[in-house]
Amino acid sequence: MDNDPDNVNILYLDCYSGISGDMALGALLECGVKLPDLREMLKKLNLGGYSLEAEKVKRGGIGGTRALVNIEEEQPVKRHLGDIVDIINQSELPQPVKTNSKAVFGHLAEAEAAVHDTSIEKVHFHEVGALDSIIDIVGTCAAIFLLGIDRIYCSPLPAGRGEVNTAHGILPLPAPATMELIAKRKVPVEGRDWGYELVTPTGAALAVALAESFGPVPDFWVDRVGYGAGSTDPGYANYLRLLKGTQKSSIPLQEEEIILIEANLDDLNPEIYGYLMENVMAHGALDVYFTPVQMKKNRPGLLITILSSPDKVELLKNMVFRETTTLGMRITSARKVMRPRRVETVETEWGEIRIKLSPALHQDYPVQFSPEYEDCRLVAEKSGLPLKEVYRLAEYSFRNKYLSG
Repeated sequence: MDNDPDNVNILYLDCYSGISGDMALGALLECGVKLPDLREMLKKLNLGGYSLEAEKVKRGGIGGTRALVNIEEEQPVKRHLGDIVDIINQSELPQPVKTNSKAVFGHLAEAEAAVHDTSIEKVHFHEVGALDSIIDIVGTCAAIFLLGIDRIYCSPLPAGRGEVNTAHGILPLPAPATMELIAKRKVPVEGRDWGYELVTPTGAALAVALAESFGPVPDFWVDRVGYGAGSTDPGYANYLRLLKGTQKSSIPLQEEEIILIEANLDDLNPEIYGYLMENVMAHGALDVYFTPVQMKKNRPGLLITILSSPDKVELLKNMVFRETTTLGMRITSARKVMRPRRVETVETEWGEIRIKLSPALHQDYPVQFSPEYEDCRLVAEKSGLPLKEVYRLAEYSFRNKYLSG
């Protein structure tokens, strides 16, 4: 672990050949996690009936590590999300490991619920509820904690073709739950005409829950490279490659290219504006807003501004032409500059409240945090407290938990 307070510890997931839970574990072991330390951490789950091993392998002439979770006896495999959350909550794991592990399983539950048209509470996990998958997910989160990783980035995910045999029968690849996770987070994908599973639902959930963004390798100093082997040996280097290193905290800002789509409107039925805003957001806009403007001939109008990623421009441009009366628009590129951010949680007697946190990296960037509105609204409805009091409760709890001392 890098203990320099001026550095931020970075992990980049290079998923050129996919990602799964065991691939992630194997690669993290290669990045410096000691197997005995990881075993000790996983003992805090208070689950028996398994052993965690690691073996050196070669794939395509490149050496790597394969993580193996050996099940010692038959275990129940049909667990609901609540069962797994209870196991994690009742453990002695560090809070960041608990939070990340529950986030991964939460994403999986949402994806399975959407695929099977049911509620999250009724979803029962098959493969990912089995003991080996629990160890894969919690073990990955524990290994990331042991490495002291501050920020995680991920490459685009490769989408193979073919079929996979599951508890629900034969399903197309990528598996439906994997595709749901990719679509919900709008993860970029790269086509692969390979006839086997590259990204498992567990792997997709780990990437979606833990990675801040998906794209090329960010600027940082790499000090370790880890290769985590997949279970199959197709004759090439079938690995998840992890790049671990540091980034100077004095350069904390993230930048990415965005596109601005703008049009002036002065003759559109005002009732359509809300519909337009909802639809462009639903189709991938990063943001949309209206600005009052005074137009030619002294007519009042509105300027619509849509922020888009480059890959959504054509879709959103066509929506504006279809849904409004404009005859033209302006499209310009810009750089979006962002402070790094992550999500923490605080507990209340009425449920968890997520906190959006941008940490203090140096004196020019003091800490900023904000409770999630939807979570505060739900707690206000359950408790009967005024919403403003729920905000104060969340802020007070967050300061005591994360900022005290």
